Amino acid sequence: MAVGGSPEEVTREGPRHIAIIMDGNGRWAAQRGLPPSAGHKAGVERIRDLVSACKERGVEALTLFAFSSENWQRPPKEVELLMSLFYSYLRKEAVRMKEEGVRLRVIGRRDRFSPRLRRAIEEAETVTADGTQGNLVIAADYGGQWDIVAAARRLAEEVAAGNRTPDSITEQTLAEYVQLADLPPVDLLIRSSGEQRISNFILWQAAYSEFYFTDALWPDFGEGELDAAIAAYSRRDRRYGGRSGDGGLKAQA
Repeated sequence: MAVGGSPEEVTREGPRHIAIIMDGNGRWAAQRGLPPSAGHKAGVERIRDLVSACKERGVEALTLFAFSSENWQRPPKEVELLMSLFYSYLRKEAVRMKEEGVRLRVIGRRDRFSPRLRRAIEEAETVTADGTQGNLVIAADYGGQWDIVAAARRLAEEVAAGNRTPDSITEQTLAEYVQLADLPPVDLLIRSSGEQRISNFILWQAAYSEFYFTDALWPDFGEGELDAAIAAYSRRDRRYGGRSGDGGLKAQA
């Protein structure tokens, strides 16, 4: 059950960066006697609303887990549908995001996408590159373990080339090589549909995130659910391993 709250209970500033595992499209469709494709299409429409809602609430970055490295194991027809929806979304929404000043980027592997989809990603990122009013990050063919391994490999290559020493590699160094390094830390990680796991999503970046799980299926996740998640976040005491009031939050800011 999601933990909500009224605006009067909010005691601290809202999150700068929200990440969401969008889950429940298939169950949403099944409850309505519809094919899974209907749920996925409804889920894509929800993204547009959430981008605008986050912008209105001062959220600087929204990262969405759209397609995991493991999702390739789904039935081929479903994967084909997801890729088609992803392509259509990029083609339709890039100009709108440019007009709203939202910068779009895609994180994850790209070599398994079709050339057409790779071009659409690159074009959408180029069109929105100058956006300064918010960031939308779509994680596609992404896995948290892949992200950490890729960062470690880059550092290992620098050591092998003689450009750094092993002793120079610290937690801060690795943090600069994982995805999202240039954005504010992920403050709030939300998962819809009642599942309570992070499924190999932003493992490094979520080290100090607040987690929020809601029973709402993704196509039903609207502004009310977003506000409940932000309210719950705002009531929490983020100590980062320290004690309440000892400056731990300030030290990590």
